[in-house]
Amino acid sequence: DVQLQASGGGLVQAGGSLRLSCAASGFTLDDHGIAWFRQAPGKEREGVSCLAQINFKKYYAASVKGRFTISGDVAKNTVYLQMNNLKPEDTAVYYCAAAPTRGCGPNTTYDGGYYDTGNNGMTVWGKGTLVTVSS
Repeated sequence: DVQLQASGGGLVQAGGSLRLSCAASGFTLDDHGIAWFRQAPGKEREGVSCLAQINFKKYYAASVKGRFTISGDVAKNTVYLQMNNLKPEDTAVYYCAAAPTRGCGPNTTYDGGYYDTGNNGMTVWGKGTLVTVSS
């Protein structure tokens, strides 16, 4: 079975930190670009960050740049999203997904921006983990 398992969500006060994990089973994360998305109630899904395995470049949405850090552990077949200085507007269900290639797709910018919505052929999706940031 090919699966992604996201975990690490929870309730945190504004200014706090959480680390999300995305663990793969049945396939090797190193063969895919791995992205984090989030969806808040009543809002569209948005791309948060992506790790391109092809060149290890990291991409971030403008709203999280400087606060979130994506990283990978090949030995553990896991990708992480370290989230610092959390804000109430970060409250959402967070999902990880595997891209069909080792890159992050076309919805990236040369300076590390990421604006994918997850509607461009992500091949594997994990179940979400809820992040709630209280003010």
